[in-house]
Amino acid sequence: MTAKLIKGKPIAEAVLAEAAEEVKRLQATAGITPGLAAVLVGEDPASQIYVRNKTRRCDEIGVFAQTFSQPTDTSQAELLRLIDELNHDNRFHGVLVQLPLPSHIMESAIIEAIDPEKDVDGLHPVNMGRLAAGEPSFVSATPSGIQQLLLRSGYDPEGKYVVICGRSVIVGRPMALLMIQKAPGGNATVTVCHTRTRNVGSFTRQADILIVSTGAPRWVTVDMVKEGAVVIDVGINRIEDPTAKKGTRLVGDVAFDEVSEKVEAITPVPGGVGPMTVAMVVSNTIKAAKQATRETGDR
Repeated sequence: MTAKLIKGKPIAEAVLAEAAEEVKRLQATAGITPGLAAVLVGEDPASQIYVRNKTRRCDEIGVFAQTFSQPTDTSQAELLRLIDELNHDNRFHGVLVQLPLPSHIMESAIIEAIDPEKDVDGLHPVNMGRLAAGEPSFVSATPSGIQQLLLRSGYDPEGKYVVICGRSVIVGRPMALLMIQKAPGGNATVTVCHTRTRNVGSFTRQADILIVSTGAPRWVTVDMVKEGAVVIDVGINRIEDPTAKKGTRLVGDVAFDEVSEKVEAITPVPGGVGPMTVAMVVSNTIKAAKQATRETGDR
């Protein structure tokens, strides 16, 4: 069998179209334009692309977005001061700091400095705690994007066995919490595997839905998946390829060519999860604006 491709771009466009309507409604009913402040430290090319994509999509649907670029040698104290200013700047309903940060800056301290009500990346301990308690406010963009990919492709996780490979605070942990929610898009039975999991294939071969975020190219091989499973590949790795024009190409954490012949559906890399992450950051920004509107009593 040849798997159905779960492409992120058309689904992301649908999410953004819905978001654009919400922006128009907020502007008409409350006179508010949602705003996003994106903080970029250093000159990492991948981070620059990610931030540019997020702010561009904001601009396209009427969300005010501004990037605050800081040099690589910015101190932790300077960055904390900037975040404090953005927390108190009413133009911005969402604040995100693009990760990773330079090694001399403690990422956890920066994340915790963001106002939880403006934490559109969903990484603040308060928002992680709300998710764990079953009362999510802002959910990390990649997991919520994956949830929308599944739902809008006809693969509702309810009642399914979901195996997640990877336990990062950005993907693996919030993904597991999201899948076990007693709510639409949840109600799954979940196992999280990681680098210390013994005989990991014994778990992945049982998965109805397999979500892979290990950071290792082609880590999941065809013998590790169940026939007819749905596979979500979060990874994006650049490997050498002499046949490619630039001598390299992008691959995921799943051996796509072989696995796609066995499973029912799979996300491509690139073009799968990536567009959804951007769309969900924009969607969270609009949600933050709506919540701020209720708090101020505006109608």
